[in-house]
Amino acid sequence: MQWQEVVNKAVDLRQWFHRHPELTWQEKNTAAKIRQCLTDWQVEWRACATYGTVATLGKEKQGEHIALRADMDALPIQEQTSLDFQSEVDGKMHACGHDGHMAALLGTILWLKLNEVQLKHPVSFLFQPAEEGGHGAKHMIDEGALDGIDFIYGWHNWPAMPFGTAVCPNGAVMSGNGSFHIQVSGLGGHASQPEVCQDPVLAAAAITLNLQQIVSRKMPPQAAVVLSVTHLNAESSVTVIPQTAEVSGGIRLSDPKYRPQINQLITEIAQQTAAAYGVTAQVEIRPRYEATINHPQAAQNYRQVLAEVFGQNCDQVDLMLPIMASEDFSYYLQQIPGAFALLGMSDQTNASFSYACHSPHYQFNDQLIERVMRVFINLAIKY
Repeated sequence: MQWQEVVNKAVDLRQWFHRHPELTWQEKNTAAKIRQCLTDWQVEWRACATYGTVATLGKEKQGEHIALRADMDALPIQEQTSLDFQSEVDGKMHACGHDGHMAALLGTILWLKLNEVQLKHPVSFLFQPAEEGGHGAKHMIDEGALDGIDFIYGWHNWPAMPFGTAVCPNGAVMSGNGSFHIQVSGLGGHASQPEVCQDPVLAAAAITLNLQQIVSRKMPPQAAVVLSVTHLNAESSVTVIPQTAEVSGGIRLSDPKYRPQINQLITEIAQQTAAAYGVTAQVEIRPRYEATINHPQAAQNYRQVLAEVFGQNCDQVDLMLPIMASEDFSYYLQQIPGAFALLGMSDQTNASFSYACHSPHYQFNDQLIERVMRVFINLAIKY
């Protein structure tokens, strides 16, 4: 099988994955497709974290053992692209490019299997479920996906960068995140008698405003922190002051050291503001992922290969790092050395590739598949 045949096979697989999206912790058919490919290609694999798969080539070889990772899950989004191979599942869509991530990794495996003699050390391939908030990486680690692995590499397409660009910094490349959920409880009653009520709506509005001081007045200007209130709910009729109101939202932070302070401030501000309005606030903070922080040596290895494939100036791009999106690849980097790269996807000749991840109009740029295959193959052979 020639190179272009392998690339075409990978593109076909991408389109199959795109037609058959499955949500977080529901990737049963996706896993079956991946495992059937590996079996057909006579690649050794084992199940991990239910729908995850760990495949290995060159297992008998000596030297440092690297791992390459792809995520698998889709999103609960109704696709609006009109692609010939658009989602066949109502309300579900690969709107973040995980279909392309899987396809590029499968193409890499097939080529390396056909040329396994070139491998000087073992290489593993992690197909990971539940990246979209499901902590799939943690489950993979808990079930031994990193056992014997010395370095790990991953990537994500990024529509805000032009095709042909790539960034892989030392240190943080993506931010950590978390969510807060505040229930404000008061005393409801008739809207004509506010004096005999304890209004949770007014308190919730004040809490929303007061939370904004955390970033603007409590964090150093150099800290990359975002706090957004994204949900307010105080369901009632127009003549009723309700008993409760809910305030919730998300936080993003590039350095884990700020998380305890931010969490404490959210709780203090919500409860003290509530007290000032004669109501109470119960606060729940749910940590999600920590920042994705690259290890310098692994990042240097990655940058060298990226420059070989994308060009020496591929990292010359107008992008402020770390980006504020989050990735559970951070779990891997907390355990072993590794690095994560962002690869540009937008194309001036096709505006469709510029839609942001998680948009119903999002489209993955299939030109990336061959490029990523070359990067991964070079990493596997050289490092």
